[in-house]
Amino acid sequence: MHEIFEHTADLGIRIRAESLSDLFAEAGCALFELIVENFQDIQPKKKQVVVIRQESIDLMMFDWLNELLYLFDAQRLILRDFSVSIQGDTLNAEVTGEPWDESLHQLDHEVKAITYHELKVRQEADGSWLSEVILDI
Repeated sequence: MHEIFEHTADLGIRIRAESLSDLFAEAGCALFELIVENFQDIQPKKKQVVVIRQESIDLMMFDWLNELLYLFDAQRLILRDFSVSIQGDTLNAEVTGEPWDESLHQLDHEVKAITYHELKVRQEADGSWLSEVILDI
């Protein structure tokens, strides 16, 4: 589950999940739901492997979303499915989507950057996970 919240001139995403891997997968969905208006129409035509090594879980979230944004900016790849596994300080993921096609996909928000501002990832008392990330739009 995720939700969008206003933050000065930026947007924030608040993500909740039962496991850390699910939290990162849901964060990927939240990012691309902001970027692509018709997110549900993205087809699983191309797979990409993403590996992130980072000791800090907060910085791992930053690096993860930053890498996904890079795949969109540099390769024009829009993503919809995120299979994430986290073992210690390593995130391994297989992400699936398709190349951007302006005749098929409508942009919603232009995400310029993932920010460190108020970035957090934490485990809640009930064992679930919460993350908040501010995006520069």
